[in-house]
Amino acid sequence: MSALSVLQQRAFETGRFDVGNLTQVVWSTANGHFLEITDVNGEQISRLGAHFDPIVVLLVPLWWIWPSPELLLVVQAVAVALGAVPVYLLARKHLGSDRAGLVFGVVYLLYPPTQWLVVDDFHPVAFATPLLLAAIWFLDEDRLLPFAICAAAACMTKEQIGLVVAMLGLWYAIAHGRRRAGAVIFGVGTAVAVIATAVIVPLFAPGKGSPFEGRYASVGGSPAGIVRGAFEHPIRLLQELTEHRDLTYLVDLVAPLAGISLLSPLLAASTFPEIAVNLLSDTPTQTSIHFHYTAGAIPGLVAAAVLGAKHVQGRWPDASRALGAGLVALVLASGIVLGPLPIWSHVPFGSTLAADDHVVTAHDRAAARALRAIPADAPVSATNTLGAHLSERRRIFNFPVLREATWIALDLTRPSYRDNAPGTRFAAAYARVRSSGEWTIVRQEDGVVVLRKKD
Repeated sequence: MSALSVLQQRAFETGRFDVGNLTQVVWSTANGHFLEITDVNGEQISRLGAHFDPIVVLLVPLWWIWPSPELLLVVQAVAVALGAVPVYLLARKHLGSDRAGLVFGVVYLLYPPTQWLVVDDFHPVAFATPLLLAAIWFLDEDRLLPFAICAAAACMTKEQIGLVVAMLGLWYAIAHGRRRAGAVIFGVGTAVAVIATAVIVPLFAPGKGSPFEGRYASVGGSPAGIVRGAFEHPIRLLQELTEHRDLTYLVDLVAPLAGISLLSPLLAASTFPEIAVNLLSDTPTQTSIHFHYTAGAIPGLVAAAVLGAKHVQGRWPDASRALGAGLVALVLASGIVLGPLPIWSHVPFGSTLAADDHVVTAHDRAAARALRAIPADAPVSATNTLGAHLSERRRIFNFPVLREATWIALDLTRPSYRDNAPGTRFAAAYARVRSSGEWTIVRQEDGVVVLRKKD
């Protein structure tokens, strides 16, 4: 999965959003500009104004050793893979054998949302998946200090992850009978999420509000508006939660695990904050397993599947003997139909989505050559896919935002307008640049154009 992610980067299938902007965050922090990033409008802001994910600062020492966007992709894959360890330990404990632990570790690694999480560019929230799985294991073992460390680290990967931690506290209070400790976990997790969402992100955001509130305009926009809308317009909220794409999304999450996560409803409920945030959004990518928006849901679903298997083992011991092999076969078949691995495109009914994204073409090599003409410290404006390779600098803009850019890098075969991949209005913006007389073409090859501002 590391190799697949790196090849996608080299094939220019990643973007300024989100490999590029996180690369800039790590580069900026490593160079003394803490969590600094250039936003889509060309403003220099803190990353905290977009998402509460300060955990990325932990990548800085690694960046000093390997200063490349590929570092982020490899670390992400390795971190997500490590989630198999707490899954193994949890299954071995509750199902009573090393074989059961191995089965569920494999199930976690083959689970389509886990694999898509790794290859969907780079997102700090991917670290929440192994951290939350470790937190569940430690909580199940009544080891509150290591749980608190893992839960705190998970909360630093995205603003709503605190709510997932809160739901784990609810599970701990009811399932383990540790009401006081569970209540504290619930309260602290909720408080962290509220502070991150309602205070920190708006404080650092350019408009003093979350830049993602527009995704929830139909249900109230802000967190407070959503809560108010739930009371004032409950039918509208229910309609938003039950659209066709929403139901398909839920099936894609639950079906590869044979639905046995639902046999442990309290632990499965820990997925509710992440899933609710996605279902209420007007952005279609949030209700798809092909993106990183499943990071907070995967731990609860997989861990609940382990406890669901324990329930099957207790109720139907004969059936439980075939459950492990059946689960592995089912999740493998689900991966063939729904997963990201290129090999499945050659299998009947296999997924063809992103099947060629790892192929480095002559066009990609031409783009790499063209970008070498741009000085490392020059402010540059670029289209989205090229921006993923140019973000190791203080100022980088999303074309057609120019500001003080002295260089422009455009892929005319894959135009984008700001962060809009379809590239609407791109042609007009490019025509304005060419007719202005202020720019000269330095390099042009196979549809990739690099321009420098005239003195």
